Amino acid sequence: MRVCVLVLGLSLVLTVCVARSPYQAVLQHSRIRGRQQGPNVCAMQQLKGTNKKYFTNCKQWYHRKICGKPTMITYECCPGYEKIPGEKGCPAALPLVNIYDTLGVVGASTTQMYSERAQLREEVEGPGSFTFFAPSNEAWAALPTEILDALVSNVNIELLNALHYHMVSRRLTSEELRHGSSFASMYQDFHVHIHHYSNGIVTVNCARLIKPDQHATNGIVHVVDRVITAISNNVHALIDVDDDLETLRTAMAAAGLTAMLESEGQYTVFAPTNEAFEKIPQETLNRILGDPIALRDLLNYHILKHMQCAESIVSGTPMETLQGSVLEVGCDGDRITLNGKAIVTKRDQLATNGVLHHIDELLIPDSAKVLLELAEDSSVATATKLFVEAGLSSHLTGSEALTMLTPLNDAFTGSDTTMTPDFRKLMTNHILKEQLSSKALYHGQELETLGGLKLRVFVYRNNLCIENACIAAHDKTGRYAAMFTVDKLLTPPMGTVMDVLKADDRFSLLVGAVQTAGLTELLNQQGALTFFAPTNAAFDALPRDERDQLMRSRQQLQAVLRYHLGAGLLVSGGVASHTRVQPLQGEKLELGVRNYTVYVNKVPVADADLMATNGVVHAVNSIIRPLPLKLDREQADGPAAAFRPPASSRADSKSYRDDEMFQKVVRSRSSRTMTQ
Repeated sequence: MRVCVLVLGLSLVLTVCVARSPYQAVLQHSRIRGRQQGPNVCAMQQLKGTNKKYFTNCKQWYHRKICGKPTMITYECCPGYEKIPGEKGCPAALPLVNIYDTLGVVGASTTQMYSERAQLREEVEGPGSFTFFAPSNEAWAALPTEILDALVSNVNIELLNALHYHMVSRRLTSEELRHGSSFASMYQDFHVHIHHYSNGIVTVNCARLIKPDQHATNGIVHVVDRVITAISNNVHALIDVDDDLETLRTAMAAAGLTAMLESEGQYTVFAPTNEAFEKIPQETLNRILGDPIALRDLLNYHILKHMQCAESIVSGTPMETLQGSVLEVGCDGDRITLNGKAIVTKRDQLATNGVLHHIDELLIPDSAKVLLELAEDSSVATATKLFVEAGLSSHLTGSEALTMLTPLNDAFTGSDTTMTPDFRKLMTNHILKEQLSSKALYHGQELETLGGLKLRVFVYRNNLCIENACIAAHDKTGRYAAMFTVDKLLTPPMGTVMDVLKADDRFSLLVGAVQTAGLTELLNQQGALTFFAPTNAAFDALPRDERDQLMRSRQQLQAVLRYHLGAGLLVSGGVASHTRVQPLQGEKLELGVRNYTVYVNKVPVADADLMATNGVVHAVNSIIRPLPLKLDREQADGPAAAFRPPASSRADSKSYRDDEMFQKVVRSRSSRTMTQ
């Protein structure tokens, strides 16, 4: 079994390397998948409940879905081959006949019939070299009755012209149907427009080639899934004559985009109808229409840089717009979706320089939105509501250059969100005084809030944090302001580490111990400390004799507390697997995260991120002990080592100036060296 998979994989790799075009690649992949059925058999994916079939690539083969709908695998002869009764597969090459006879063989008998009625038979039976994009029988049946009646009622002119437009007076294989190319048809040299997409789908005037490369003695036939018509108007001309696009036409003129849509190009325009504009709140619409920059961004967000026919879309794909950001263009059954919404109401309005798809909902890019509109996301709905309740709407809807730190809904779980003066002040401090990009932030940077506070930026290997709140999603950059989605409600620093401890009754024993150990000055001075602070419960958990001995010995107490103090400021969001922190005394502390809880030397942090001006406090309910020498550094469950004070020095270090020398002394006396 493993050998079979290996051989198949190697065949696929070689196939892709040999394939000369995207269509050839999917065709050869289909051949490989059909080999077990016999020679020259192609595996096709057929949409269940329809006759639509596709040659498959690897992704579609394994997903068994096209446009989100289930498919089934069918097998048929590859192009140019046929079955022989009693033999496996499709061993025989189709007999090479003229184009007229080929039409009858490849499922285009209606085109064959109309060719005879329009007196085209003699031409396509005779000498020459032609390419015939022949509509399938189903394509003719799908034509509106009035159009078909108009064609067949005037076979010598209208029908003949229509068929000639499907023909090019030279042989063009799928290999020569290159993306973006066009060829003069046999109807007054009007061009047919070719697009050869990376997924292997080839279109002519947005009609999909469903049976390409059917060779004939005097040319080649490509069966297509619709009847195509000559095009002579550019994209702007299509918009100009469409009453449903009157508002769009006015907006395009106001934004100065008319000339672009009249010029050469390969544009895809998702054209909002009048109804789509009417769905937008009038205040929002007036603001955008009155702002040339926002209006241009809005309209360019509806235009792709390349031409995308509906039939080329078989799954969701991010596509860049002229505005610069990305639209997720996909499909759901037979409907095109934009950013997951099936809002395309009319598709494939073809122009000489692109294609138009009508949509019934306006797409507003972030760059045209104010802060309040940026925050219209269910994942931050709680924060948005609280910003409004805090009386900050004028900042959220105005033209100030700001950045809003918007906590996720989960950040408020278990919190009292009653709008008190203190809570209002807290929400105000979630708005920064300038428009920022997270990519431009750097470690140690200070950011001023509307409330006048200075917030610090911390850059870690795994996270970018502002105080205790770490960025949880990509920036949203609006017309004037930006929004950072963060994982926690901000807790701005309100005092030194010592102030934090004194303000919390859980640390009353620790405060006394700090004072006894002579570390008060250290916890009050400027700097950056991470204190894994033992609570009263941690001291109470010690055996009484051990606790009494610890509290009586200044030197031992100082050593234990300094082992709980890390050099540098590390918030919980900066902790990743195997994070290591150098304490002020002793060997490095091992940190990890399990089930959203931070562990330090296997001791869980009970309350993280109590922010201070000179550090951060993480409450622990156990005294932290050094790990055994050979313990796996994964933060596994199990008992910690018996307590022993970290290696200490006689040096009486009262400030950071002494720490470097102190560590040298400790390391010189230590029997082992830990490396990060």
